[in-house]
Amino acid sequence: MSGIVGYGVYVPSYRIKVEEIAKVWGDDPKAISRGLVVNEKSVPAPDEDTATISVEAARSSLKRAMIDPQKIGAVYVGSESHPYAVKPTATIVAEAIMASPELTAADLEFACKAGTAGMQMCMGMVDSGLVEYGLAIGADTSQGAPGDALEYTASAGGAAYIIGKANTIADFEGTYSFTTDTPDFYRREGKPYPRHGGRFTGEPAYFKHVLSGAKGLFKKMGTEPSDYDHVIFHQPNGKFYIRAAKKLGFKEEQYKTGLLTPFIGNTYSGATPLGLAAVLDIAEPGDRVMAVSYGSGAGSDAFSITVNDRIDEVRENAPKVRDMVATKTYVDYAVYAKYKGKLRMA
Repeated sequence: MSGIVGYGVYVPSYRIKVEEIAKVWGDDPKAISRGLVVNEKSVPAPDEDTATISVEAARSSLKRAMIDPQKIGAVYVGSESHPYAVKPTATIVAEAIMASPELTAADLEFACKAGTAGMQMCMGMVDSGLVEYGLAIGADTSQGAPGDALEYTASAGGAAYIIGKANTIADFEGTYSFTTDTPDFYRREGKPYPRHGGRFTGEPAYFKHVLSGAKGLFKKMGTEPSDYDHVIFHQPNGKFYIRAAKKLGFKEEQYKTGLLTPFIGNTYSGATPLGLAAVLDIAEPGDRVMAVSYGSGAGSDAFSITVNDRIDEVRENAPKVRDMVATKTYVDYAVYAKYKGKLRMA
């Protein structure tokens, strides 16, 4: 099968702490942090959006892949916050990395799993021989209405993966998807903020799909939790992530590296790809990795991946996830509201 040839990430440097948001709405910051397992989140600058995040991540992925961008035959950008309703982000990325014009490109939308859907599409096109390399990106500048619980987690960031067969740094062993029509979270066209499906959000949505996706991959691959050195799940908050890991029988040393929500919040389509990148930043050759995404609406994509020797050759070629997490400037709620466009002028 195909594998990961290069990967890159981008996380905005601005942060806002849970305490700052709680102070505005009169909430208990300690209770919020404890309940969601989140301390602060990333905030996009006024000149940052899904397109700029995707371009930065894609450029870093090329530095690790060390290939001619003209060999990329497909570019897919998964997000639920594309800057245009009618105009693809993928073409902007392709042009910015000088991969155009001989390629296919499209924007994808499946809530928070659109990035991993793009990875599966690239895998299929590479394995079938239609393209030599494919570029899949998961990125978002997610939305949360003022005073909504999402304000504590909805953040910004993304990761890009170049997928091919030659000179891989990690190889796909298999993938499995689990999908149903479960209306737990949605945003209608023209609406600035999403709505929650209430009672559907936890057990019938996130846990049913993530656990079923993971178990389906176990069955398909003939594996169990002890066969993996690292595991990553979608992380709308740290609480759900940790609970899913424990329900499946994973230990803290297996899931802790990919858990980024406490430090940068929920990057939506970027969440699982960023968690996987954090693992690749430290993984040893021979390590086996499991990654399971989740997208509201609802579905999960699960992957089994084995890291190979070439990871040590390219890892230092681009910024690591932890470097971007550590590079931060705090803002107060007023600046956050301004940057996120929550203030509407007459």
